Amino acid sequence: MSHAATLTPEVLTSLIALVREHTGIAMTARKSVLLERRLQPRLQALSLPSYQAYLERVSSDRDEVAHFIDLVTTNDTLFFRTPSIWDYFRDRYLPAWARAHPGGCLEVWSAAAASGEELYSIAMLCEQFRLQTPAFRYQILASDISQHILAAAKVGQYSGRSVERIRLSHPDLLRKYFTPSPYGLKVNEELRQHASFAQHNLLEALRPARQFDLVFLRNVLIYFDAGHQETVLRQARLSLKDEGRLILGESETIARLGTGYQFEFPMIYKAGAA
Repeated sequence: MSHAATLTPEVLTSLIALVREHTGIAMTARKSVLLERRLQPRLQALSLPSYQAYLERVSSDRDEVAHFIDLVTTNDTLFFRTPSIWDYFRDRYLPAWARAHPGGCLEVWSAAAASGEELYSIAMLCEQFRLQTPAFRYQILASDISQHILAAAKVGQYSGRSVERIRLSHPDLLRKYFTPSPYGLKVNEELRQHASFAQHNLLEALRPARQFDLVFLRNVLIYFDAGHQETVLRQARLSLKDEGRLILGESETIARLGTGYQFEFPMIYKAGAA
């Protein structure tokens, strides 16, 4: 690819439309620099001369769509992001759920799980609770639209900012549930055995259909416009048990959307009638 290749307004508009078509994410023209930075290495790898040529490639090659989705989706997450959510989950939700479902199995969905920090944050607190309540059982589904990042979540290997964050916030859990690896730290098998993984587009129904007690849908609605937000929330509701809980990100609110969810605490909503 020529270093002089630039992203023209016309091709940018077409790429933004393609992002929306395949992911539902609503990008604006202000994201042109972001798109250029993310797509340029792929153009070079494919020896394509321009962004127009890459646009044509994605439009005509189904196999390239998966690479395109990996490149344009954001996968930034951390262990125990937003402490108040995890305090609620550990101190209020888990004890109340266990009292109401003696001997039951808690079903949790980490939607838009990215590289898995949220998934394993859930698992660590569930495992801690299980040690205190031996009859308690749990299963967690982690899903993401990106196959590449989901594969990383399945491996459960972390370094850099992710490790530093949990080392500062939960050193006891770090020592207990991670082991050193050549590339940082790896999540122990006792956590991974409670997890399953599935590629999933949040705009579509989960297949096969499942019902969950709790859905974590955090810091993803901000990437959709209002119409697609309602679609995502409607699809999530179809996968929530009656009286299930939906947990959103700190910068997200659904008060203006007609979703049927009932506010319980900041970022936490109770499923209304399906």
